[in-house]
This record gives sequence, structure tokens and C-alpha cells, in this order.
Amino acid sequence: MTDILTAPAVAPRPVAAAFDAMSDDYYRDPAAHFAAVRDENPVFWYAWLNAWIVTRREDVLTVLGEWTEFSSAGNTATIDVPERFQHIVPPGLMAQLIVGMDPDEHTLHRNIALRGFTKARMEELRPQIEERAHRILDKIQQQGSANIMAEYCLDLTTQTLLAHLGLGWEYDDLMRRLRGDMGRVLSSAQEEMPADVIDEVWEGFSGAFAEMSTVVSERRENPGSDFISEMAVQRGADGDYALTVPQIAIKICEFAMAGTDSTAQAMTNAILFLSQKPQYIDEAIAEPSLWANVFEETVRRRPSAPFASRQAMRDMELSGVQIAKGDMIWVALASANTEAAHHDAPFDFDIHRENPTDHLAFTMGRHTCLGQELARVQGATGLKVLFERLPSLRPVPDFPLEFIKMALLPVRTSLPVVWDVADIEKAKKNVKRDMSLTIASKTDAADSVAALTLRHPDGDVLPEWLPGAHVDVAVPVAGGGVVVRQYSLSSSPNERSEWRLGILREVNGRGGSLAVHDALAAGDSIRVGWPRNNFHFLPSQRYVFVAGGIGITPMLPMIAAAEAAGAEWELHYGGRSRRSMAFVDELESYGDRAHLVPQDEFGHLDLAGIFAEVAADTLVYACGPEPLLKALDGALAYWPEDTLHTERFAPKKIEHTSPDTEFEVEFATSGRVVTVPVGVSILDAAEKAGLTTMSSCREGTCGTCETPILSGEADHRDSILTPKEQQRGESMMICVSRAMGNCPRLVLDA
Repeated sequence: MTDILTAPAVAPRPVAAAFDAMSDDYYRDPAAHFAAVRDENPVFWYAWLNAWIVTRREDVLTVLGEWTEFSSAGNTATIDVPERFQHIVPPGLMAQLIVGMDPDEHTLHRNIALRGFTKARMEELRPQIEERAHRILDKIQQQGSANIMAEYCLDLTTQTLLAHLGLGWEYDDLMRRLRGDMGRVLSSAQEEMPADVIDEVWEGFSGAFAEMSTVVSERRENPGSDFISEMAVQRGADGDYALTVPQIAIKICEFAMAGTDSTAQAMTNAILFLSQKPQYIDEAIAEPSLWANVFEETVRRRPSAPFASRQAMRDMELSGVQIAKGDMIWVALASANTEAAHHDAPFDFDIHRENPTDHLAFTMGRHTCLGQELARVQGATGLKVLFERLPSLRPVPDFPLEFIKMALLPVRTSLPVVWDVADIEKAKKNVKRDMSLTIASKTDAADSVAALTLRHPDGDVLPEWLPGAHVDVAVPVAGGGVVVRQYSLSSSPNERSEWRLGILREVNGRGGSLAVHDALAAGDSIRVGWPRNNFHFLPSQRYVFVAGGIGITPMLPMIAAAEAAGAEWELHYGGRSRRSMAFVDELESYGDRAHLVPQDEFGHLDLAGIFAEVAADTLVYACGPEPLLKALDGALAYWPEDTLHTERFAPKKIEHTSPDTEFEVEFATSGRVVTVPVGVSILDAAEKAGLTTMSSCREGTCGTCETPILSGEADHRDSILTPKEQQRGESMMICVSRAMGNCPRLVLDA
């Protein structure tokens, strides 16, 4: 009798029939789609990906934590570079992506890249991210609607990465091409790329890769302080470069995708979650630190990458399922983050969770996301600016579900949103803005007067302004500190590409002007606030301008505006000597309408003579030291009350007729009531109570903290409002002004 040999029985692979990574349900909410199959099929085979899907948190932690048993090499080793592109992209290069490497090689490459993504370095990027976010919104805010994914989120993350890599705006298109094609290329390791797009994708990717390789080579030859240069010049123990040019270029490609798309997806998802919990928008606006929680809860609830993948290095078992050596395993991060055994109410979007970072959105272990700190800073800052500027922003009803369908990296391509354009004017009062500008030139405008010309580092236009405007300048001083000083814009508002400041060197000042004169130079960067204007230039048939010393700076754009309007005008400009008087050459072009009165030649300005006769339809604008302005008040004693408009170098002295008393302030927006004790300003009391306020000078001279009064009577102590404006009682400067002694409570529109 002949024995009949039969093959040993092979247990069928468990499958989850209800799971479909190409379905709308998956793209609408991956975590919910996993939850529908997790209890019955914690580990199942998914033929579409030719891989195991692991859904339970405990198993996910096992796979992510044991790199010797679960290799990352399978993530990229199977990416085939078409033969006709291999002269540009070497065939073995794709296996050297950080996401597809194991130690020790992974450790070397990651450590070189990690230097550019430290938490401290990412925090240094925050002001640039905020500035760029504002500029993007400036361009779209009047629309009232947008594809927020493409027009804000993706634009912001792309610009941020460009800044981090030290690449100018001319590389924007390159970065976008790298970003889009790299996602397709990386996904092709696990999901077969459609045949009809293979040539298109690789044509675009290889071309962009070649351009990036050229940039890396140039930075290696002429390094700067940017991240690409840092990677390009790193050397190993043998003295050779640690990474080749192609190795660095492919990592930039990796960063182009991971550093832009993933964070943009998270920001867009946050907008969707916040539309269901709009009270969180108000909470985070009132307490900006909560934006970090919004971002963390978003990526917990919906990671931008729902999966991470590994390859089994031996036969093993997970949740009772046998997995063979060489099998690919996809761990479901979205599922692990929403497991009821680990999180209370796991599907609720809750920004007040006890431990907001308790999630696996950035994976764990040796392959913890390299750029997670960049994502956190970008995401929280981008959302903060967006909703501070446009708090009414919300998705349109029944928005379409538009994705590039890739299970590993589902890319949402659009999210249509709308907002109320009334938000724009509200934001101007509530959002303080600044930006980094480059000192294009520094020249002498007079003895001890420096003229700084400022331009945007990207060559972009600067914000609009009107004559009389000033800006806050953050001046670095000795010892590493920064002081903020206000300087008038003295250029033309019509020149949008540059601003000019005239700054007097004040030996007995507070250090800001000395630092400008002694430390700042052409090519340096400084942070400058957006223009503000409390010295409004009003229309009139005739003007008289009076300036003393550096007080000429706000007069220059006013004179140009009066000239352009065809108004009659004259200037009386006094200074210690002709050499000390700034911008004299510019003024002399106006002929005898500009009266220059150097004190060492002609004595003081003859204000009594200038204003001896009252002239109808005349406005007087003046800026200079306090004795000049006080004398001007006397000379105009018999002129109409609204004739004189002044700007002061320092707060005017206020004489108090009665002692200060304690009072209450109700802030109408929040409903909070704050007690203001004697000796404490409203501004200080509000800040101590945790209320968000805007301020700068804190002495009543800049107007930043001007706040509308809804009820009550103010004791005005600022140097900005005219007597008539103070009598109307419509607003007050909360840094210095108080409630009248007979007013127990002020109600402010703040």
C-alpha cells in the first residue's frame, strides 16, 4: 500500500470583511472605521495592502517598540525607481529614507537630521510662523470663503519649511512638487501606484530631486546657517562627509512631505472638530496656551497618518493570530488612540484631557516622528492666528469628501469654509502683530540721527499705512535682552516695498536708540510691529506743521500728503543746529514753504508770531519735545479747539486734584469683573486676572491699549486723545487712565 502525502493544513488568515481602506467611511473617520471591526478582529489580513492590520493598543506598542523583531526596512526597500530615472535617483537611495531604516544606519542619519528639529529650535520659528500666517490671511480674508486646506494650511506649512531650510520664495513651486510626488512614491512601497500615473509622478519627482541635489551641493560649497547647510557640512569620525549629496537631498524630499502635508491635514481636521465644539474656540482665544491642547487632541482623535508599517523578522503571534516571518504589518495608530480601555470617552473631542500628549500620533520608539516639535509649533500657532483673525470660520454644510485615496497617507485636498468678513475689523482691535524685517540700509540723516530703511526679507510688500503712523521696534540690547520702542514712519505710504525710520541717539535714554546706533547694521533682521496710528492726518484746506528735533519724522509723510492733495501748507522746523536737523535735503526741495530754524542761528521758533492771527480752515500738526508743545498750546489759546494735533515723545504731566480710589471694571466680552486697586492700572489688573490685552508703551503715548467705553466715566491721563475726544468719553487708554472718583464701575468693550 502506498502512503499518500498531503501538505500540512494552513490555517486561513482571519479577515475583517467590513474593513475597506478605500471606502468613504474610512476617509470620513478612520478611527470609527477601525472600531467597527476591532473587537471581533483585533488582527486581520487585508489583501488590498498584502499586509496584517493590527488594531489593539497593546499590540501596536509591541510592534513599535521592538525594532529587532519588527523592521522598518520594508517601508521603502520595495520602492522601484523606473530604469529611465535611475541616472537621477540611484536605485538604492529610496531605502535610505529615515522612515525605512533600522539601526545602526538609522541612528546615524536620524541624529544628523535631529539637530534641525529640536524643541528649542522649533520655538525659535514660532514668530516667523505667526507672521507668515497673518500674511496669508491678509490675502484671503476679504473673500469670506476659501478652500482652507490649500489656501491656508498647506500654504503655511510649505512656507514654514522653506524658512527652516533657508530657501527663498523662489523655491515654493519646487517644495510643492516634492511634497506631492514624494507621498505617491513613498506609498508605492505598500500600495501599487496606478499605471497611468507612474511616469508622471516619477518625471516630476526626479526633476525636483535633481534641483534639490543642486541646492545641497551649493550649500556644501558655500554653507550658511540654515538646516540644509548644517547637514551638508557634517563629517564623520574619518573626516569624510557624513552624508552624500543624494542622501541629504532625499531627506529634504522626505521632510517636504512629512513637514507640510501631515501638519496641514491636522490643522484642517482641527477645524472640523472645533466646528462641533465651538465653545473651545472662545476658550482658546481667551487662553492661547489651549491651542496646543487643540492640536494634541486633534492628532489623538485623528492622526494625519492613520497607520505605521513594519515587517516581521520572525514567525510570531499577536492577539492569537500567527504571523509569518517577512509579512508586512500595519499598526493602526488611529485605532490605538481611541481604545476605551485607555481613554475615557475616546471618541469625544476633549481639549481638557489630563494628559493631552498621551497618544501615538507621532508613533514611539526609535522611529518617533522626527518633526513632531515642528508639527506642534506649526499646528498650534497656525490655528491660533486663524481663529484670532477669523473666529466665525466654519466648514460649509455638506462639504465634499475629497481625498487622494492612499490608505497609509490619506491626503485631504479640500475643505471649503466660510467666515463673516466683520471679523476683519474686530481683529484689528484685538490682534497684535509683528514681523521680521531686514535693515536694507543704515545712513546718517543728521548728527546723531540714523535713518534705517526696512524691507521684507522675501521681497514682499509691506502693510499699508497712513501719515502719522508709527511702529513698535524690538531692539536687541546688551546682555541679550530686547526693548520695544515706538518710532514714526517717515517714508511715503505709497512706497510699499520699504519703510524708513529716523532714530535719534539719546545718551540719557533707556538704551534702545543707543543699540540702534551702535549695534544694528545693514543686513541685520529686527522684529517690527504693524503700523498703528493715533496721530491721524485729517483733510483740510490749509496746514501748519511744527516740528522740533526728531519730531520731524511723522511730519514728512504728512507734508507729502498735503502736497499731493493740493492743500496750502507751511512747515516750521526747529533744532539745535542745522547739522542736527534730520532730512534737511529732502525738506529744502519744497522751497520757502519749509522754514528751517536752527537755534544756534535764529533762536527758538517764534510761535507767537506764527500764530498771531487766527486762520480759518487750518489744522496744526506738531511733534517735538514737551517745552515746544506747551508753548504751542499757549500760542493757539484763541484758535478753535480742534485746531491742534500733537504727538509726544514722552507722556505729558497730569495734575491730580483728588486722590485715586479703588473701582471695578467689567470686561463685556468675557463678562469678567476685575477690581482695580489704588496704584494699579486697569491694564495690569486685567493681565493679573488672566485676561488677554494689547499694550506696548504702558505710559499713554502709543495708543495700543485704547479700549471702547460702554458705560461709566473715565479719568483720562493719556497723551493721545484730544480734549474733545476725552469729553466724548468713547474710549480710554487702560494703561494709565482710571475711573472718575465718583464712578464705581466702568464697563469696557473688551
